[in-house]
Amino acid sequence: MIAYFDTIGGISGDMALGAFVGAGMPFDVLNSELSKLNLPGFELEISHRERSGIVATKIEVVVSQQPGHHRHLKDIHAIIDSSSFAESVKDRAKRIFQEVAKAEAAIHGSTIEKIHFHEVGAVDSIVDIVGTAICMEYFKIDEVYSSPVKVGAGGFVNSAHGKLPIPTPAALHILKDYPVVLTDIQHELTTPTGAAIIRALSKGTLALAKLKISSIGYGSGTKDFEEIPNLLRIMIGTIDGGYETDSVVLVETNIDDMNPEIYPYVIEQLMSAGSLDAYVVSAVMKKGRPGVLLSAIAEQGTLDAVLAVLFRETTTLGVRILPVERRKLPRSTRDVQTSLGTVRVKAIVHEGQERLIPEFEECKRIAKEKNLPLKDVYGVLEREIGG
Repeated sequence: MIAYFDTIGGISGDMALGAFVGAGMPFDVLNSELSKLNLPGFELEISHRERSGIVATKIEVVVSQQPGHHRHLKDIHAIIDSSSFAESVKDRAKRIFQEVAKAEAAIHGSTIEKIHFHEVGAVDSIVDIVGTAICMEYFKIDEVYSSPVKVGAGGFVNSAHGKLPIPTPAALHILKDYPVVLTDIQHELTTPTGAAIIRALSKGTLALAKLKISSIGYGSGTKDFEEIPNLLRIMIGTIDGGYETDSVVLVETNIDDMNPEIYPYVIEQLMSAGSLDAYVVSAVMKKGRPGVLLSAIAEQGTLDAVLAVLFRETTTLGVRILPVERRKLPRSTRDVQTSLGTVRVKAIVHEGQERLIPEFEECKRIAKEKNLPLKDVYGVLEREIGG
């Protein structure tokens, strides 16, 4: 199952909880699960708000007491680890807090071990984040995608550090390299908690996908805006066709003045920097010069490292960066028994049919160990396991 976060009016932790409850998460189950936190002094309240004629669920965490000190990341990990949640719930919750910790450390010139949380370490934020992880587990969500995240621009918000500009430094840092929409609304549309939920869980934006939607929920924010309805919409379902989907960037540049012997080294460096693929295609350049199109496919998180390689190791003066949506067949690896011994193969599923493909490195290993021609190894494995 996938969850698609449509940030109509931004995203916060309580909006995420409200949208999940609106999509079918039983409120009493959420309450019961959150009791495993062993955090005293809070309760959930549920109500409904109308935004532009749409009835949305509003979840509020009512806190009767807060700790007299600020929590560090290790303190929050201890709260989560001491609970009886499923490991997947613990992992997701800690990943979300990790994003906040990295942002706070970068902003304050500290480390994630030393940084202490203010608003996000409070009971209500812990409940929002862990509650989101609980909802993900309840709906059996495997993948998360989102629209470009809407953020306010201009104005200020009060915090433990004083007045902060909107978007807040933490939210903006968390959303680095993630698609955002800067609005002219001078309010905090996306909070650090909401930004961290997206950054930690989402695989990116989703375009041109055929969705089979099974449930929809609307979570309401607190304020009323004239410009847009203050809503987060979550759609839960599957991607039709059984494809896995993600978002990457294509980095490419044309080069006509470099020693061709250097390209294999450049490709090796690009792969070491985190490229998912890198390749060279012959091209005829301006004035009829022979040249190449050098391309690399990378995730947003490794883009800077890829650019560093291109500008350091090649003669290029500039590159093109294009967002790309990918569709992939589901795959996994497994060990199978053959007449040549145990072989690691790639298992691919398409239209309900599984296909096993021997990996090149495995075939090369067997050829060397058995002193067999590589083509004979391929022939044996193709007969025995298909391909």
